[in-house]
Amino acid sequence: MALILDPNQTGDAQPGGATTPGDIIKDTDTANFMADVVEASKQMPVIVDFWAPWCEPCKQLGPALERLVQNAGGLVKLVKINIDENKDLAGQMRVQSIPAVYAFKNGQPVDGFTGAVPESQLRAFVEKLLGDAKPPLDAALEQAQQLFESGEVDQAKSLYEQILGQDPENPKALAGFIRITIHQGDIDDAKLMVEGLSQELKRNPDIAGAISMLELAEQSSDTGDTQELRGKLTANENDHQTRFDLAIALYSNGDNENAIEELLELIRRERTWNEEAARVQLLKILEVLGFSNPLSVSARRQLSAILFS
Repeated sequence: MALILDPNQTGDAQPGGATTPGDIIKDTDTANFMADVVEASKQMPVIVDFWAPWCEPCKQLGPALERLVQNAGGLVKLVKINIDENKDLAGQMRVQSIPAVYAFKNGQPVDGFTGAVPESQLRAFVEKLLGDAKPPLDAALEQAQQLFESGEVDQAKSLYEQILGQDPENPKALAGFIRITIHQGDIDDAKLMVEGLSQELKRNPDIAGAISMLELAEQSSDTGDTQELRGKLTANENDHQTRFDLAIALYSNGDNENAIEELLELIRRERTWNEEAARVQLLKILEVLGFSNPLSVSARRQLSAILFS
């Protein structure tokens, strides 16, 4: 199992496993700005959050930002500055509205934004600041994916549970957990998980792929025998419904390559059949496989050739 940072831990890791509480997330003021932000950013990136107690958007942004900084495992610091108590500093930093967030690196501001942005945008902001540095949670996510792909499903699921215990809205962990739940045949449980997600999370590419996997799994439960379907198709090669059913049956049996080929053939024959059902189904399969998968790359190339020929 990967080691995951304790979500309650807010200190820098020190030799021997000790921590310095308050170093990763702290409040500062004008007098200590140089030391806590400018000088500190020469050692590691520092995020500065200008806020005020009366600011409602600040109350939304602050906890999400703190959680992401904690999840970074000591690779980035967060410094919070109350503008009511540090008006001169806010003026020097040209803070015109709050929340106002700046990123400092090597003693200089390198990025920033204002307003309570969506968590997906906030996550991207932190990841950009970290660059190639890999937080413990990211390493754990990679390990969970590797465990799943190598067939160690229970271990992968347990690791995803640990990650979600620390970061309940982590898209990759949610997507991985949903995929494993579907893989284990617990379709109803997977549906409940998806139904409980926010619309923003459902639009995340990783979770969208898991949702496509769920939809395909639900369809696959009603598929017929592939040999019987091939027999019907041989008798009438323009039986589009049978070809569509065959593609779903092949997918449910793990034959992704032939499922994709049957859908492409259906699109070649009549792309508008059943409101472009074959194209929609094909894109779901590619989303589940991942668009960088060689089968997906080839299928998208063939699909483009068909649609634009």
